[in-house]
Amino acid sequence: MNKYLLEIGTEELAYKFIPSAMEQLKDEFSKALKENEIKFSDIKIYATPRRLAVIVEDLPLKQDDVEKIIKGPISNIAYDEKGELTKAAIGFANKNNISPDKLFKQDNYVWAKIEQKGKSTQDILKEIVPSIILKLKGTHFMRWADLDIKFQRPIRWIVSVFNNEKVEIEIANIKSSNISKGHRFSQYKEIEINNPDSYLEALEKGNVIADVEKRKQTIIDLATAKAKEIDAEIVIDKDLLDEVTFITEWPIPVICSFEEKYLEIPEKVTVTVMAVHQRYFPLYKDGKLLNKFITISNYLGDTFENIKAGNERVVKARLEDAIFFVQEDTQKPLISYLEDLKGVTFQKGFGSVYDKTQRICFLSKYLAKKLQAPIADIERTALLCKADLVTKLVFEFTELQGYIGCDYAIRSGESKEVAEGIKEHYFPLNADSEIAENIEGQIVGISDKIDTIVTVFADGKKISGSQDPLGVRRATLGILRTILQADLNLNITDLLEQAINLLSDKIEDKAKLYNNIKEFFEQRLIILLSEKYKHDVLEACISEKDVLSNLKDFIKRLNIVNEIMKKENKEQFLEAINRIIRIIKNETNFSTVNTALLTSEAEINLWLSVKDINENNITYKKLEEELIKIVPNISEFFDKVLVMDKNETIKQNRINLLNFIKQKFAKIADFSKIVF
Repeated sequence: MNKYLLEIGTEELAYKFIPSAMEQLKDEFSKALKENEIKFSDIKIYATPRRLAVIVEDLPLKQDDVEKIIKGPISNIAYDEKGELTKAAIGFANKNNISPDKLFKQDNYVWAKIEQKGKSTQDILKEIVPSIILKLKGTHFMRWADLDIKFQRPIRWIVSVFNNEKVEIEIANIKSSNISKGHRFSQYKEIEINNPDSYLEALEKGNVIADVEKRKQTIIDLATAKAKEIDAEIVIDKDLLDEVTFITEWPIPVICSFEEKYLEIPEKVTVTVMAVHQRYFPLYKDGKLLNKFITISNYLGDTFENIKAGNERVVKARLEDAIFFVQEDTQKPLISYLEDLKGVTFQKGFGSVYDKTQRICFLSKYLAKKLQAPIADIERTALLCKADLVTKLVFEFTELQGYIGCDYAIRSGESKEVAEGIKEHYFPLNADSEIAENIEGQIVGISDKIDTIVTVFADGKKISGSQDPLGVRRATLGILRTILQADLNLNITDLLEQAINLLSDKIEDKAKLYNNIKEFFEQRLIILLSEKYKHDVLEACISEKDVLSNLKDFIKRLNIVNEIMKKENKEQFLEAINRIIRIIKNETNFSTVNTALLTSEAEINLWLSVKDINENNITYKKLEEELIKIVPNISEFFDKVLVMDKNETIKQNRINLLNFIKQKFAKIADFSKIVF
């Protein structure tokens, strides 16, 4: 089993670049090997702050020999009148390094059979590896020293080994060898790598855990055990764990502490200081935050007093700032900050944050009435939802907007419902996070987000892959997720019209603006539901309908179509309705069915089977069952009846019958969109 190891040693890489680099390396190696017809079973990627490594498994020693048949000139160009080869044919043979007498004629062309010997895998690796490394992309790439190439950090060493042989490559004036480097503080400054199988074990002797998942689990295990030493519990945040994993090679947990007085600060602030700003793991006991934390050091040694003292000094300074800001901010109630919002611009041309707050209040009251929710609490939540933006603490910790507002609202005597609504109106914070749990946060959050979306579109800003002004994509998905997950009977179409009307004096073409936003919402809706439903099913249920007016109805129809697609006779069902759609797709002039003109038994049977189906007065499940029953009658109709009868009156009546049936199916979906 042949293996190849590549390790690129660097100065400390930015932690955000490492996971991206790992994905890129795997993709680029896979692509390059396949292009060069080199088979392999697996590509494993390892990384630390100082190295990126690749191990490719089950490589052949060389490419397979291949025989290729290459097409040459047409016969009348390849041969002259005497049947001799022309210069064109001889040139073709020379170009492909074969003797002209090896050419053969077939299908009026000249052909050459070429035997291509496979190249050594090591030779191919020498060719492709430098280009793969230099294809890596990321932020803050730059030129180092006098080199023309760009990379994330300066390259310091390269290990390149095929089985137990060195494969010589050169990148950024660094020549490869089989010598890696251990941890900066390890006694093993240089580590000889004899073969790829010994790589991970050899590095661990040098105090480097190169396997990312193993290093991550080591952090969890060591930190958890360390917390138990003081009878504490550690809460492992995934994002923090990932970050700490990518800034350490040999993680060692160290317990630190701070004065208990800082626990008076809102817990979210303290945790943010520790976890987000300083990369510490907070510690708890019986669900309560302790004045202790764990920092993960990347250090070898027996004493950690300096590390402990340094981290405690830093966190104390940050918490001292926070406690000062809390004391300053809470000298007056949260409502008193409302006036200051007039001095904060929301978006050029669309007023201040105070103006936005007034629009949120209007929309929230409108929704509260529609949903029969507690209007007083919702209005109060809407009024105060942005007040914390002008506090000193939020100015310092912008990511805590809403959380600070919640804490200050409680301190100001606001109800729990209002306080929670202020915090939750920002939810969901990302595509995977929780939605607002309470109706106050749900309604005010939807109102806030719809106002943001309308103002961004009204300002003519473009939403693209690289541009998302004010987080419009996130806001749209937030609205959709909240409505669906909270099961709200909310009409987005009406809400959108209300939000547009609030800005009518700033909008030239309200209809165009509405259509642009509606289309954007529908695109986000398809993306949101694409994991559960197939794309063609989503398109079929969204087609020609205002799904934004009733998302619950949309979901019901999606589930019915999904059920139909699981049935054994789905092909007959889809073919039946699609034959109807194909025949009448260009027709626009329909009227009621004249039963007196139904002459054949097949069309009479079809009419009798469908005439009593009232698609507007039964459940979708019942409608599905009724439509499945009439499929045989539709098939019989098409087998025995000519729709395009010579008698124009009979023809039109049959088209009217088909349109009557089509409307029953269209109540569920446009089945012409379904791929089958």
